[in-house]
Parts: sequence; C-alpha cells; structure tokens
Amino acid sequence: MNNAQRDGLLLAGSAVLGMAVMNSPLAQEAHHLLALPLQVGVGDWVLAKPLELWINDFLMAIFFLLVGVEIKHEWQHGALATPQARVLPLGAAVGGMAVPALIFVAINWGQPPNLAGWAIPAATDIAFAIGLMALAAPGMRGPLLAFLTAVAVIDDLGAIIVIALFYTDQLSKGMLGFAAVGVGALFVLSSLRVQRIWPYVAVGLFLWVCVLKSGVHATLAGVVMGLFLPASQDGNSPAEKLDHVLKPWVSWLILPLFGLVNAGVPLGGASWDMLVQPVTLGVAAGLLLGKPVGILLGTWVASRVGGGLPEGMRLRDYVPVACFCGIGFTMALFIATLAFPPGSAAADAAKMGVLLGTLCAFALGTLVARLGGANPSPAR
Repeated sequence: MNNAQRDGLLLAGSAVLGMAVMNSPLAQEAHHLLALPLQVGVGDWVLAKPLELWINDFLMAIFFLLVGVEIKHEWQHGALATPQARVLPLGAAVGGMAVPALIFVAINWGQPPNLAGWAIPAATDIAFAIGLMALAAPGMRGPLLAFLTAVAVIDDLGAIIVIALFYTDQLSKGMLGFAAVGVGALFVLSSLRVQRIWPYVAVGLFLWVCVLKSGVHATLAGVVMGLFLPASQDGNSPAEKLDHVLKPWVSWLILPLFGLVNAGVPLGGASWDMLVQPVTLGVAAGLLLGKPVGILLGTWVASRVGGGLPEGMRLRDYVPVACFCGIGFTMALFIATLAFPPGSAAADAAKMGVLLGTLCAFALGTLVARLGGANPSPAR
C-alpha cells in the first residue's frame, strides 16, 4: 500500500470513528472534551480557546502551510510549471467550483440563512481524493493523476481566496496592520534566501496570532507562510525541510484528528427529513453532480481556448477524475465550520451532505474507473 492509499484509508477511518463516537454513549463526554478551555500566554497576553478551536484554527493552519508549499511547488516545478500546463486544470477548477456553488444556491434559493454554505461543495480534498482514487483505480494514467493534482491545487487556492473574502468576522484594522508587518518580515526573509527554519516559524506564529485576532480566519496565516518559504529541488530548502518534518504529523495526526472532531453527525434524531433538507441536498448534489459536470465543462472550454487536449487524451478520459474530484471531505467540512454555527441544524445538515456527497462521488468514480475510464487506450 502506497502513502496516498494509506492516507485515504486513515481519513476514511477517522470519519467513521467520528460518526461512531458522536452516536454512542461517549457523545456527551466528547462534547465536554472538545469544549475544554486551553490557554497559552505570558502575563496579560493570554490566548484562550476551546480544544475544538485549537484543532480547527491552529492545527489546521499547519495543514494549510503544507497546502501553500504544495501550491508553490506545483507552480514552480510540477504540474503547473508552464503557462500551457495551467490552462486545462485552471479551466477545470473554475468550472468545478462554480457549478457546485450554483447548484447549492439553486436548491437553497429563498432561504437566505442557508446561502452562507454556498462554498461548501466547491472544494476538493486533495489528500482524500488522491488517496481514495489510488485505492479504487491504481492503474490511473500518469497524465490524469497529474491533472487531478493540478485541479485540486488550484481548487485549494480558490477555496483559500473564498475563505479570505467571504468567511471573516468583523475586521480589526490594527491587527491587520500587525499581520501586514508579519507578511513583510516573511518577504524579507524569503528575499534574503534565509535557510534556517526557526526565523520563518517565529514570524509565522506571530502572523498566526495577528490574523486570528484580526477577524480573518487564522489558517490563512499558514498558507501565506507556505507561499513565502524558499523552495528548491535539492531537498535542502526551508520549504522542503519543513514539508519533510510536518507531513507525517499532518497525515497521521492533524487531518485524522480534524476528521474525527468534525465529521461526527448525531443521528439520534435523524430522519428522512434530514436527508432532504435543502442544505444536505445542496452540498451532496454539488459534490456528486456539480463537481464532475463543472470540471468536464471547464476542461472542454479550456481545451477549446488553449489549443486542445494533451496528445493521446480524450474528454471522456477525464470523467473518472472529474467524479473523484467530488470528494470534498476535509476542505468542505472546514468551510462548513465557518459557514454555520457549530452544533446548529444547518451545520449538521452540511456535514451530512459532505459525507453523503463524498461517499457517492467515490462510488461513482470507482464505477466509472472500473468500466474502463481509468486506463484507456490512447486515442487514435
């Protein structure tokens, strides 16, 4: 079993365990544990948060740091390294975000409180999607795997922009000013090609606190730090060193812990009504139908604009990949925690929609891949 398959199974297992705990006699104790206040600080400078928010705001900032590093790597050296290589996945990612959002809005039209969740089905989970695709379609052709990676990276970048623009609290201009100082310090360190990691970590922690207090979601500090870390391909750059150190922690602890904490939906009072709630339907339909339709439509438009598909590829070859992009687990759950108050009926409905949409997208992608879409013969 390779790393991608292992990560996919681990994330799936954490979701199942989260559902089991939240629907067991341990549910009350789990809620109390997540509400446990933890604080750090010196003197009058104290930062106090419940355990759940330390996981969602601090630990997930580390995950987003690696997202920033991945975006930079793919842009400089990977599947997005040339303008021509960016056209197809860019078109696919735009379509793959727009169509699910439109489907959600259409289903929830006339219910303004629900519309806060429009971006939930727009996000693809890069780790989960690649991991589950590796399990279901181990013979997937290299160009298709690179395409999925590129689409997911651009998708993540789009989700980050959406979070920054639409999912913020009231902004503090003073703390935003301090955050700008932190960004400036990262720019200076990067420009000077400082190779030691600790200055970036120190500035990154300062930036995280400032962004947290500014009203912008704190995880964005991780992305900014990842984008500013100097990168190379020799294995000795700060970006590669930090990626090497943090990736096992993210794969084995942070993402499974996030899934465990956020995937659990209490089913004690669940009924058919929960499955047909507009939020549940909007998220599930957005992931299952909107993602593949939007990605294939965006791919077709981009191919017309950018000079066609790569040699030996046909539009139908992208169908299984487009289906697997409906796996929105981590990112979708994360946006759901920002869109709706924790524990609310809308939040539970959104989580249910994510789980249903992700499960059905995986099943559909597996079926399409097994029917011959994963490893097609070259076009003639």
